[in-house]
Amino acid sequence: MILSMTGYGKGSSQVNGKQIKIEIKSLNGKSSDIRMRIPNNIKEKELLLRKQILNSAIRGKFDVTLKIGNETGADEYSLNTTLVKKYAKELKELREELGLDDSDILQSIMRIPNVVSPEEGDLEENEWVAIQQATQSALEMLKNFRSEEGMVLKTDLGSRVTNIKSYLTGIEPLEKSRIENVRERMHKNLNQWINEESIDKNRFEQEVIFYLEKLDITEEKVRLSQHCDYFLDTLNSEKIEKGKKLAFISQEMGREINTLGAKAQQSDIQQYVVMMKDELEKIKEQLANII
Repeated sequence: MILSMTGYGKGSSQVNGKQIKIEIKSLNGKSSDIRMRIPNNIKEKELLLRKQILNSAIRGKFDVTLKIGNETGADEYSLNTTLVKKYAKELKELREELGLDDSDILQSIMRIPNVVSPEEGDLEENEWVAIQQATQSALEMLKNFRSEEGMVLKTDLGSRVTNIKSYLTGIEPLEKSRIENVRERMHKNLNQWINEESIDKNRFEQEVIFYLEKLDITEEKVRLSQHCDYFLDTLNSEKIEKGKKLAFISQEMGREINTLGAKAQQSDIQQYVVMMKDELEKIKEQLANII
């Protein structure tokens, strides 16, 4: 199973004449981070709520909004009279000190945060249970959303790794001509400096063999093929959290592709290497969004 790190989920429940609504949005991130906007009267339960989210959603950057209101929609609000009196006194003194014109002080005060706030009582146990149930519904919706995106990512990643394997197969017919081209180039360069009759042909063949051994790409091809197979096996495994492991495998694939490019010394093979690198870069971009 593949899960995307981006997703959305919402849940709701009713209890004691109150409507509970929660929304969870997730984005990709290297580590887990939760930003929560919740009523003040459930702050004491915040750690438990965070634990519930992380246990289910595993990894990502989460934006959580929890609202508790009256079922009728007519939420009750309270006026912080102490805060109003404090602001009124300070604004009046400031107006007199600066010689400002008289204005509607009360209207200005009402715009200040925390002067008017929703009425919040103590959190009852059945309300906390309802919050947990709404959160679980949101998490299940989030998981389904992530799973649908994950299937798209899985298909894309699988096809790109398969492309790399096909490019690797395409290199094989070019290797024989590559060896002949290297041999001819070495012989031509040698003739430019030394008379052909004075060349020790046995020594020349030994040097060619030694040079070609250094340019041999058999090991790189075998290792790259093995890395591709390992990537596909991991991609198809039942384990949910696999994004980091796939990223490590892709790094190893990149090393082998780079070595192939360094040893190629033939334009046709270099073209295949460039196409492999292009596929690998797209793979890495997609892996950044997998749990």
